[in-house]
Amino acid sequence: MTRTDVTAQADDSGPGGYAAARLRLLTEGARSGPRLRGELAELTDGWLAALFDAGAEGHVGVSLVAVGGYGRGELSPRSDLDLLLLHDGGDDKAVAALADRLWYPVWDLGLDLDHSVRTPQQARRTAGEDLKAHLGLLDARHLAGDRALTASLRTAVLADWRNQAPRRLPALRELCAERAERQGELQYLLEPDLKEAGGGLRDATALRAVAASWLADAPREGLTDARRRLLDVRDALHLATGRATDRLALQEQDQVAAGLGLLDADTLLRQVYEAARVISYAGDVTWREVGRVLRSRSVRPRLRAMMNGGKPVTERSPLAEGVVEQDGEAVLARTARPERDPVLPLRAAAAAAQAGLPLSRHAVRRLAATARPLPEPWPAEAREQLVTLLGSGRPTVQVWEALEAEGLVTRLLPDWERVRCRPQRNAVHLWTVDRHLIETAVRAAGFARRVHRPDLLLVAALLHDIGKGWPGDHSVAGETIARDVAARVGFDHADTTVLATLVRHHLLLVETATRRDLDDPATVRAVAEAVGTEHTLELLHALTEADALATGPAAWSSWRGSLVADLVKRVAGVLAGEPPPEAESAAPTAEHERLAVEAFRTGGPVLALRAQTEPPAESATAPSTTAGPEPLGVELLIAVPDQAGVLPAVAGVLALHRLTVRAAELRSLPLPDGVDGSVLLLDWRVAAQYGSLPQAARLRADLVRALDGTLDIAGRLAERDAAHPRRRGVEPPPPRVTVAPAASRLATVIEVRAQDAPGLLFRIGRALEAAGVRVRSAHVSTLGANAVDAFYVTRGEGVPLPGEEAASVARELEESLRG
Repeated sequence: MTRTDVTAQADDSGPGGYAAARLRLLTEGARSGPRLRGELAELTDGWLAALFDAGAEGHVGVSLVAVGGYGRGELSPRSDLDLLLLHDGGDDKAVAALADRLWYPVWDLGLDLDHSVRTPQQARRTAGEDLKAHLGLLDARHLAGDRALTASLRTAVLADWRNQAPRRLPALRELCAERAERQGELQYLLEPDLKEAGGGLRDATALRAVAASWLADAPREGLTDARRRLLDVRDALHLATGRATDRLALQEQDQVAAGLGLLDADTLLRQVYEAARVISYAGDVTWREVGRVLRSRSVRPRLRAMMNGGKPVTERSPLAEGVVEQDGEAVLARTARPERDPVLPLRAAAAAAQAGLPLSRHAVRRLAATARPLPEPWPAEAREQLVTLLGSGRPTVQVWEALEAEGLVTRLLPDWERVRCRPQRNAVHLWTVDRHLIETAVRAAGFARRVHRPDLLLVAALLHDIGKGWPGDHSVAGETIARDVAARVGFDHADTTVLATLVRHHLLLVETATRRDLDDPATVRAVAEAVGTEHTLELLHALTEADALATGPAAWSSWRGSLVADLVKRVAGVLAGEPPPEAESAAPTAEHERLAVEAFRTGGPVLALRAQTEPPAESATAPSTTAGPEPLGVELLIAVPDQAGVLPAVAGVLALHRLTVRAAELRSLPLPDGVDGSVLLLDWRVAAQYGSLPQAARLRADLVRALDGTLDIAGRLAERDAAHPRRRGVEPPPPRVTVAPAASRLATVIEVRAQDAPGLLFRIGRALEAAGVRVRSAHVSTLGANAVDAFYVTRGEGVPLPGEEAASVARELEESLRG
């Protein structure tokens, strides 16, 4: 379609003709990509030019200018039109009338419009006061009218930008940083804003502005393609939703992927992440260069001349063999020969991370282009440099990103390609798989003094989720990959076996501690058999904490840490030759007996609340990683005469009072000698969802009513849900209930995985009660929006359920939760 055709089409038909042509283009033309954006911009250009020509009536000294994204010709299907009506100030009434003849047809079509009417002097003054306005004018493009007026404004705005660059670029950098802090990093978000998030389209535009200043330039390689990819995704998003949105919501990702001809939403996200990573890395490099140039300009030329005979002073401090520091970066020494030194990439990366410096882009590019591949197995120095890099803490992240940007990571570790930029569709995770692995290594570096083999801890941290790129259980796949990588890196057979064990069982401790009865000897023995040695247990303990801390705030707490530490202590005893204590030998405390006697005497429930702000001394075997004591909730002890319906009654009352259950144990407590009967003792750990804890007297009063049937818990919870409905979101997966085989010889273990919701434990308890089983203990765990609970159940006589009966109970429970 030529410009003449477009103009004629818009001119002949007016706004209706433009609307029809626009609709045909969006429904029958190119679905997305540069062609669609170009044709849409060209069509709109012709229509607006026709409107301008019809309204200008021979008036000179006026022009219509496209700015911002429209000025760049990047008109997505639902983009707004950024327009400037530029005039020389001669006839204000005529200009106002022309503006009306331009703006109202745009509004009549329902198009979003960002408009202004200014003289060149006003436009320059506004740009000088408003950084965003100045950025928009840098992309000014003439549409109609006085072309010389537009050209003069473009020349003046660009000259102002270059003259003011030392002042404006730091402000632009701060603006980008604030936006990334507010919106997050595009390369890690499950529902990213393609425009506003760090590494998004606004950052790409900022890099164009830096280049226009002539002060510094962004790396060109891949940047244009990355920007085009994000624009393509935005086109498809606009077409899929019919809205002017930049947020790639979960429920729309499959449709957007289909519109782009991609396999699925994960493929879409991975491409978005890859593009964002290119833009983010280009930004890091560019802003460092801007800072270097501005610092060098701040030194007076006369002082530089006095210091070095008129030549700029360049200090180079040695960091390692072939690596020096220069201008705040780690660069290659003049004598470095990457083509003869295959360890140099790892040595340079380790030296940079140890010094807390970024690795120069030019150094990384030279290493990628000329360094020879490492022999297999790696020499000892290469393995040591990898460990040094991983053990450098937070600086490891930016150095690793620099290696990734030039493909050096996948050259060193080919298996990395499968996890690179791989999304994790779990709200608990903050990072993509590859970044999570690096974050885990960063956390593990802080535990290096806790373990006898920090090198194995750090490499296990790097590899523990490497199997997520393969089908099936990622721990099983990861074990195989870890063996291959460990052998390639040069670890001996014994160390390779330890690394494989750590990867295979990296979830074992936290899952066992939060979902199993630690007083059951079978629990402790199973962990001891899987781990094998005390040294491996020590490493696994540190890896578990590092992994959870690197996942996100919902994955770790002092309470969870105390449970893991308690399990580690018990397993260490077994590995040292001590038999695990039998569950039946756990003697009640004096307080337990006091509550039991009081419950028997009164015939009703007796409660005791006791706050705890730090792990018990005997469980705190690992140093704390928090700045201060973290509330672990409240210990709730309840003694009640043995009867049916206790679990749902207690869980329901706690739900009514908005108390979250973190752990729950139920057991029958015999009364002292001479007293017939038994009492149920519930030892639970609870925390308030918000606000303060209720009074024990209120809890007891409601529990009495729940047990005698006068408190309709189900009805009260339903009323509350109806009065305060939760925001609708993505439909969660259905609940899943399974029987854990051979998890205990004392009881049958039923595991429940479901969407967490108020009253969930009440519904589970009521369903188990209806199935006629007795709950011996419950172990509840909440990860983000997911509840993962385990219930030890028995028949009434206290024995495990037969296989068929256990499976039937699990099916009935799952059906009740689906209903």
